[in-house]
Parts: sequence; structure tokens; C-alpha cells
Amino acid sequence: MEPQQVREVLRCILHTIMFNRALGLVRPRDIDSELFEKITYVQCGDATYEKLVEEKIDHLIAWVEKHPNKKSQVCLSFYETRNKHVAWFSNKVERLYWEQWWIYLNVIQPTHMRSRASHERPIDSSEEERSKRHAILEAELRDVLLQILQFVNEKKDHIPAVGNTDVVSFPYEIAIPSFPYNSQILIYLDHWISCIK
Repeated sequence: MEPQQVREVLRCILHTIMFNRALGLVRPRDIDSELFEKITYVQCGDATYEKLVEEKIDHLIAWVEKHPNKKSQVCLSFYETRNKHVAWFSNKVERLYWEQWWIYLNVIQPTHMRSRASHERPIDSSEEERSKRHAILEAELRDVLLQILQFVNEKKDHIPAVGNTDVVSFPYEIAIPSFPYNSQILIYLDHWISCIK
């Protein structure tokens, strides 16, 4: 995918996952993708989560700009917290992750060529080629969203009991890590191969 597609791809994926794992009193809101004509996703109506998604996407885009043509990853994790007795008079809060979603991105810089007349603007290797890549990305993103829906509907036994009525019932984090992966589901956005463990 190209840098300008990262924001919308991550919005679609992260909001789809969260909407299906929120389990609280959600106020669903259908969002038509700004970049992909045939894709609509649902936000759960949690302003805190929406703000965090945008912040993390901004951080990732800044990283991508500094490291062009490098693979990157985003992880959305859900967890429970428990007090762990470390010593006789101290406690430590421990995170027990019950689900992690790893999203792998291969962001490429589009190749540019100059037209024959030096005063004309640079153009991509081919507008037709870019349009084809965009259509392929849209179809593959749609497939990934369907795979997420299939996974969340099939895999429910590991979800802890809901303890509150907040929109997002469980603690979560969105990380842009740089360490090896251990995941429930892998979504490769460079070739869109998806694998569920």
C-alpha cells in the first residue's frame, strides 16, 4: 500500500475489531470509507478510542515517512488486570492479554517518472497501474474485514466476563511495537495473507 492509504486501511481494521469486542452499550455509527468507495465500517461511539486510533495512526505515519519502504506493524491488544503479590507488603498490577491483533503493513513509496517535457508535473509510473493497485487493495481490505468478522463470531470462549457497562468493556492498548510477534491473528497487508492461530 502507499503512504496515503495507511490511515484509512488502519481505521477500517481497528474500528471493525473494536466494534466487535466492545461488548458494552455501543452507539454504532456507520462510516463510509474516505478512500475506498465500496467499504463501510462501524465505529462503536467511544470518543476516547477514536482519538487513540487517530493518534496511533499519526505516529505510524510519521514513522513510515522517516523509514520509507520498510515494513511496520500495529497491535491492538485486549487484557485483564490482576494484582500480583510481588513481596510481603507490595502489589504489582499484572496484564493478562486475552487477545492480540497484529496488523502488518508493507508501505511502499510510489515510483515517479518525469514526463518528457521538463515543465510538466512528475507522474506516477502509470495512473492506470495505480488505479489497479488501489482496486486490488480495496478488494483485499474487504476480504480482511470479512475474515475479522468470521474470527470474532467463531472465537468467543476466551473472552472474560463483562464487568461494566462502558462502551469498551475491557482494557486495551494500541501499540506500534518493534519486537517479535506472538499473535492470535495475523493480517499481512502487503500481500494480504491472513492466518489464524
